[in-house]
Amino acid sequence: MTDSDAAPAPDDLDFESALKQLERIVQTLEQGEVPLEKSLELYEQGTKLKAICDDKLESARAKIEKITLDGAGKAAGTQPLDVE
Repeated sequence: MTDSDAAPAPDDLDFESALKQLERIVQTLEQGEVPLEKSLELYEQGTKLKAICDDKLESARAKIEKITLDGAGKAAGTQPLDVE
Protein backbone atom coordinates (compact mmCIF):
# COMPACT_ATOMS: atom_id res chain seq x y z
CA MET A 1 0.00 0.00 0.00
CA THR A 2 1.41 3.35 -1.01
CA ASP A 3 1.17 6.65 0.82
CA SER A 4 -1.39 7.85 -1.73
CA ASP A 5 -3.67 4.97 -0.68
CA ALA A 6 -3.72 6.39 2.84
CA ALA A 7 -5.06 9.77 1.74
CA PRO A 8 -8.32 10.85 3.37
CA ALA A 9 -11.39 9.37 1.72
CA PRO A 10 -13.36 11.95 -0.25
CA ASP A 11 -17.10 11.95 0.40
CA ASP A 12 -17.87 11.96 -3.34
CA LEU A 13 -16.49 8.46 -3.96
CA ASP A 14 -18.89 6.03 -5.55
CA PHE A 15 -19.73 2.84 -3.67
CA GLU A 16 -17.48 0.56 -5.71
CA SER A 17 -14.42 2.83 -5.34
CA ALA A 18 -14.94 3.23 -1.60
CA LEU A 19 -15.39 -0.52 -1.16
CA LYS A 20 -12.28 -1.28 -3.19
CA GLN A 21 -10.19 1.11 -1.06
CA LEU A 22 -11.67 -0.37 2.11
CA GLU A 23 -10.81 -3.90 0.97
CA ARG A 24 -7.19 -2.85 0.30
CA ILE A 25 -6.94 -1.33 3.77
CA VAL A 26 -8.35 -4.47 5.40
CA GLN A 27 -5.88 -6.66 3.50
CA THR A 28 -2.98 -4.42 4.51
CA LEU A 29 -4.01 -4.43 8.17
CA GLU A 30 -4.57 -8.20 8.18
CA GLN A 31 -0.99 -8.76 7.01
CA GLY A 32 0.18 -7.18 10.25
CA GLU A 33 3.32 -5.72 8.74
CA VAL A 34 2.36 -2.04 9.09
CA PRO A 35 3.79 0.08 11.91
CA LEU A 36 1.33 1.01 14.65
CA GLU A 37 1.03 4.68 13.67
CA LYS A 38 0.32 3.77 10.03
CA SER A 39 -2.18 1.12 11.20
CA LEU A 40 -4.08 3.76 13.14
CA GLU A 41 -4.18 6.05 10.10
CA LEU A 42 -5.43 3.22 7.90
CA TYR A 43 -8.04 2.26 10.50
CA GLU A 44 -9.35 5.84 10.59
CA GLN A 45 -9.49 5.98 6.81
CA GLY A 46 -11.26 2.60 6.77
CA THR A 47 -13.86 3.93 9.20
CA LYS A 48 -14.56 6.87 6.88
CA LEU A 49 -14.80 4.58 3.87
CA LYS A 50 -17.21 2.28 5.72
CA ALA A 51 -19.41 5.27 6.52
CA ILE A 52 -19.39 6.27 2.84
CA CYS A 53 -20.39 2.73 1.84
CA ASP A 54 -23.15 2.68 4.48
CA ASP A 55 -24.51 6.02 3.25
CA LYS A 56 -24.49 4.88 -0.39
CA LEU A 57 -26.27 1.63 0.48
CA GLU A 58 -28.89 3.44 2.55
CA SER A 59 -29.48 5.88 -0.29
CA ALA A 60 -29.91 3.02 -2.76
CA ARG A 61 -32.21 1.18 -0.36
CA ALA A 62 -34.43 4.27 -0.08
CA LYS A 63 -34.81 4.34 -3.87
CA ILE A 64 -35.87 0.72 -4.24
CA GLU A 65 -39.53 0.19 -4.86
CA LYS A 66 -41.58 -2.93 -4.44
CA ILE A 67 -43.65 -4.10 -7.42
CA THR A 68 -47.28 -4.65 -6.48
CA LEU A 69 -49.39 -7.33 -8.13
CA ASP A 70 -53.07 -7.34 -8.96
CA GLY A 71 -55.45 -10.23 -8.24
CA ALA A 72 -54.34 -12.04 -11.39
CA GLY A 73 -50.67 -11.82 -10.37
CA LYS A 74 -49.75 -9.19 -12.94
CA ALA A 75 -47.71 -6.08 -12.15
CA ALA A 76 -50.07 -3.32 -11.06
CA GLY A 77 -47.64 -0.60 -9.98
CA THR A 78 -45.06 0.09 -7.34
CA GLN A 79 -44.94 1.23 -3.74
CA PRO A 80 -42.06 2.19 -1.45
CA LEU A 81 -40.10 -0.74 -0.06
CA ASP A 82 -40.79 -1.38 3.62
CA VAL A 83 -37.49 -0.84 5.41
CA GLU A 84 -37.33 -2.72 8.67
